[in-house]
Amino acid sequence: MTNKTAILIFANSAKKESLNKPFQHAAVLFQELNIQIESKVKQTKLPYFIVSENLQIGNTFGERFTNAIQSVFNKGFDNVITIGNDTPHLKTSHINSAHKKLKANNLVLGPSQDGGFYLMGISKEQFNAKHFRALPWQSSKIRQSITNLLFIKEVEVSLLETLNDIDNALDVKNIINSFKSLSALIKSILLLIITSAKAKTTHNTQFIELNLTSLHYNKGSPFIFSV
Repeated sequence: MTNKTAILIFANSAKKESLNKPFQHAAVLFQELNIQIESKVKQTKLPYFIVSENLQIGNTFGERFTNAIQSVFNKGFDNVITIGNDTPHLKTSHINSAHKKLKANNLVLGPSQDGGFYLMGISKEQFNAKHFRALPWQSSKIRQSITNLLFIKEVEVSLLETLNDIDNALDVKNIINSFKSLSALIKSILLLIITSAKAKTTHNTQFIELNLTSLHYNKGSPFIFSV
């Protein structure tokens, strides 16, 4: 095999993400993010594999993610660079940098602001499926837990630039306010999400105020609860 490093895009479909992310227009956003992330990966010229929910195996996130990584190693690759679809500022240059760093390091992490990571590059010799399944996935401790796990083995971790990922509407706002470059389409969708969130908040506030006013001026008999 000429190239010993492969990219794993571990990302759900837009429809699935819309069920996981609690904000309006999530499906539209992740449909475009999925398109863009594959385009960025193609520019690296590295072989890549997409593992969406239909191809994931396991009951927990940790099991599904670990099994996906193992499946790429089973194809004969020595290094795997994993990425998701929830980091709009992820660029081809980040992936290329990870690929370059993997030549001298056994672990490369692209840190997320929330304590997780948007990219992980790991060598086959440092990957232990049993240990990885047991890590606290989808928590703010995951990046530190991976670092600690490999620190015991005296593996030096190389870090990339810290970026924001998207879990909720507040994350969307932080990404817009970061002043990092975004594609025009992604930026327009993010602004639509923020506008929709503000409109929903305003509507809910007005609804509460209306009901409080109605209760205040209610001169009828009080509610009686029988037991």
